[in-house]
Amino acid sequence: MDQKDAYLNPSFSFSNRLRRMLWAITYSLLFKPSPRVCHAWRAWLLQLFGSELGSNCHIYSNCQIWAPWNLVCGDVVAIADGAIIYNPALISLGSHSVVSQEAYLCGATHDFNDAAFPLLSATISLGAYSWVCARATVLMGVTLGEGAVLGLGSIATKDLAPWTLYAGMPAKKIGDRARNENSHHEN
Repeated sequence: MDQKDAYLNPSFSFSNRLRRMLWAITYSLLFKPSPRVCHAWRAWLLQLFGSELGSNCHIYSNCQIWAPWNLVCGDVVAIADGAIIYNPALISLGSHSVVSQEAYLCGATHDFNDAAFPLLSATISLGAYSWVCARATVLMGVTLGEGAVLGLGSIATKDLAPWTLYAGMPAKKIGDRARNENSHHEN
């Protein structure tokens, strides 16, 4: 093959690839096999690799976090089994937000119009009390407002307004959500 083929250029630096390799080993040997109730252990491992986590986060052993150093979580955040956090760019999860089973936060894509097919990434932000339901997908650059809900299997291609319900592909507003009486946040 021609060594000038742009597809052969790595998307990430050597140091980034080395950190991800070390995380993959740690994930396989220490994170994934940990008992379901060992949330503090998994939080400690994520923090060891640069995650910023608030108190009482419940991050389950069968979720996948691509780059812990690009993950910021408020207090009482939950990331369920099977959830995928693909975060070449920062992903922040607000206090009391939930990422349910097999949900996918996709923080990158490729520029298919460029011959080099370069990676493009952007941040994802979930507001406090927001919920990404099972098998739902949030695309790069999208913000879920405080209390927003992305329904089962839906795809968020643009920002979701606070305290609203969205569903579909692409997700469309289908209703309002009652403000959580425990929420201490004001708009």
